[in-house]
Parts: sequence; structure tokens; C-alpha cells
Amino acid sequence: MEFPDHLQALRGEGELLGAAATLTNLDAPIPTCPEWTMRDLVRHIGDVHRWAAAHVAEARTEPIRSVEEVVGPLPDDAELIDWFRQGHARLIRTLETAEPDVVCWTFLPAPSPLAFWARRQAHETAIHRADAESPSGTITPYGPDFAVDGIDELVLGFLGRSRPSWPDGPPRTLHLHATDTEGEWLGRIAGEAVEVRKEHASANCTVSGPASDLYLLVWNRRRPEGLDVEGDESLLTFWRETVQVRWSRSR
Repeated sequence: MEFPDHLQALRGEGELLGAAATLTNLDAPIPTCPEWTMRDLVRHIGDVHRWAAAHVAEARTEPIRSVEEVVGPLPDDAELIDWFRQGHARLIRTLETAEPDVVCWTFLPAPSPLAFWARRQAHETAIHRADAESPSGTITPYGPDFAVDGIDELVLGFLGRSRPSWPDGPPRTLHLHATDTEGEWLGRIAGEAVEVRKEHASANCTVSGPASDLYLLVWNRRRPEGLDVEGDESLLTFWRETVQVRWSRSR
């Protein structure tokens, strides 16, 4: 996927998130993030959009450590959804109008900082859109190409920054296979070493299913029930318990 694709996805996913939040009480718990309410979710994504936009708009070459520095105070409940939408629109406008060669801080490999932020915020928003829809019991599927891109970002990007530790014992392998588009990943876990490649191979555990479901699975937004799972299911338990991407800038 290219920059315009990620920008289009960011726009659409934000609109779906806002619509889902509007239909749900702000006190409602989020099944996919049990420690959050809808209020927490909307505040979080509103913070992240403003934090991300500031890096690009101000050409920040160091990470912004304080949310309050660029976000300001949170609004009252009555204004919260509009506040989210304003931040989402500002992020899109910032990415659309930024110079293509803008230099700013990033934290994953990408063709350019602008490409990084468009991709990262598209998937940040998409996963939290699933969170916003989860109280309804129905999560809108993702397009296969976007889902594959999101799996790539996690297993080829984020896993290069963190090292989940497999208990003592021989190496284990996990194979993910998208059934509705081209997309296969083989992860090898040995102690604190994790290696992921895009290939087809036998593994200790193989999970097959539509790319959208695999995307939700690797981001821990759905359980493996309903997918085709063969082999050692303890690998999936390990994944759900240890492979997590967390926001560390608290209010």
C-alpha cells in the first residue's frame, strides 16, 4: 500500500470510529479492551491523532514525551466526539498538506516520515475502530490488502522493537495463512529471539482464515475460535499474553 491508500484508510476508519462512538454510551465497557470504557477509547485516539500530527506539522525530530504539550485539556463528555473528529480531521489535513520530504521523528522503518505516519495512524485508527464497534457485537471487516498491510506492520515492524520471551525449551514456529488473498507469515520464537518471514512452511501451529480475521487476531482483537487452527494452540495463548503494543504516554 502507498501513502494515498493509507490516507484514504485513515479517513474512512476514523469516520467509522466516530459513528460507532456516537451510538454507544461513553460509560460502556469495551470488550476488546476490557480495562477501557468508550470514553477512555475516544480520549486515547483523540490524543494519539493530535500527538502524531504535531510531529509532522512541527517537524519534530525527537519524540514528544508529554501529551499535554500538544493536546491540551480534555473536553467534557458532551463535546468529546466532536473533539475526536476535529483531531482526526486535523491529522488528515496535516498529512495531506505536509511537504513530501518533511523530516520528523518516526519509530518504524518506512520509505519516508510522511509514509510512516500515514500508515501508522491508519492502522492505529483501524484497530481502535474495531474496539469502538465491539460493544455492538459486530466488527466491520477490513479489506484484505489493508489487513495484510496491518499484519506486516505488526510482525515485521513492531516485533523488531520488542522481544517476547518464550519459556525454556526448543524453538517454536507459528504460521499465519490468509485464505482470501496472498499473505503468509512464519514466525520463529526461540528464547528472546523472534524472527518473522513472509513464506509458506510447516510450523508447530498454523492459523488460516480471512486476512481481516488474522489482522484482528494478531492485534489481540479476536480469539482464534472460528479460524482453522492446526497444531500447538499454546502458541496462540503465548501470543495473546505477550505480544501487545501499548501506549505509554498517560494523561
